[in-house]
Amino acid sequence: MSPSTSRPGSADGPAPRFAVVGNPANRRVALFQDAVAAAGLPAARVVPWLDVLGGRAPAFRPGETVRIDSPGEDPAVERLLRGAGDATRVEGSALWYERFTAAVREVGRAAADCVLLDDPDELAVLFDKRLCHAVLNGAGVPVPASPTSGPTAPAVRGWADVRELLRAHRMPRAFVKLAHGSSASGVLAVETAGPGRVRATTSVERDARGRLYNSLRVRSCTTETEVASIVDALAPDGLHVERWLPKAAQRGRAADLRVIVVGGRVTHAVVRTSRSPMTNLHLGGTRGDLDEARAAMAAAGAGWAEAVDVCERAAACFPRTLCVGVDLLPAVGWRRFAVCEVNAFGDLLPRLTGLPGSGAEGLDTYAAQVAAVQRSVQHPVRQPVRPAVQRTTRNHHAIT
Repeated sequence: MSPSTSRPGSADGPAPRFAVVGNPANRRVALFQDAVAAAGLPAARVVPWLDVLGGRAPAFRPGETVRIDSPGEDPAVERLLRGAGDATRVEGSALWYERFTAAVREVGRAAADCVLLDDPDELAVLFDKRLCHAVLNGAGVPVPASPTSGPTAPAVRGWADVRELLRAHRMPRAFVKLAHGSSASGVLAVETAGPGRVRATTSVERDARGRLYNSLRVRSCTTETEVASIVDALAPDGLHVERWLPKAAQRGRAADLRVIVVGGRVTHAVVRTSRSPMTNLHLGGTRGDLDEARAAMAAAGAGWAEAVDVCERAAACFPRTLCVGVDLLPAVGWRRFAVCEVNAFGDLLPRLTGLPGSGAEGLDTYAAQVAAVQRSVQHPVRQPVRPAVQRTTRNHHAIT
């Protein structure tokens, strides 16, 4: 990571003073502190999630630049959010969402005299797959078709509802996801082929007491009874269903991309490949070759510029959030693209440096965000007024 070339406190403008809402010992906070130090700025002041969630109102200093970071990887924080300190447990995501969104809104109120890098209302959408899908779809961003998209979509009460949605919308292959899940928690890649012929790929495991856990092992459920029991257990926390789009392949493995957008501009990208439908690196996915993927796009007549455009359009739906991670699905043949998800905390990609021509060359994802804040301080511009994003359940731009 190279230090920024801007000079803190120069005549161009005051140096930003950062505060981070995060878990003090977490690697995310450490990586951001490294980026701040490399830019020659004072260390960020850390406001612990434990204080925010424990009822101690966060105190910010006027003019601070406030970053809201992930509350993950801390058992005590997990217990306050989910009601259980075991982060591998699947249940409790609806309670997590309720408490997390209430906490970030409290942060927003406390930071009224600050520059807030993560908008509380946008975070509430980003952490609800149903709402996020609807916002993207309403803005014309290509997404997989979904019958559960938007605030007025029908509730999914269990496997019987999922089965009927798959039949009614002609989806023999679909992803069933927790509405408020992350890191593939509670995700099932479901395949149906007639009555009673159902299988699913998932990392969800059940213990002897019937409780659900996330495993690091992706496995197959080969009976409808087993799939139904998992879906029925997940349903009280809210479910999102979307069409399973066949992905492009790289060296015989399914491939997608995590693309980082900072300040509206694509800065970093990594290809993820897997032999299973889930490409998450912690589930056995591996980093692929971005140059090879870009060459495949060019050969198909699409090109990297089109992929970048789709990701930047997705990020533009959340204009008050500095950085998002876009999960981009390249279709078979690398010619078409769809956005699977937009992640508020998708920037944990250690040692990955910025793309050529991105303005973040030599910078990791955290340093790119610090540099973007410095540029905004030194060369302030009025934010363009964006039209309100239409939230709709109609899939005009969904890929079927």
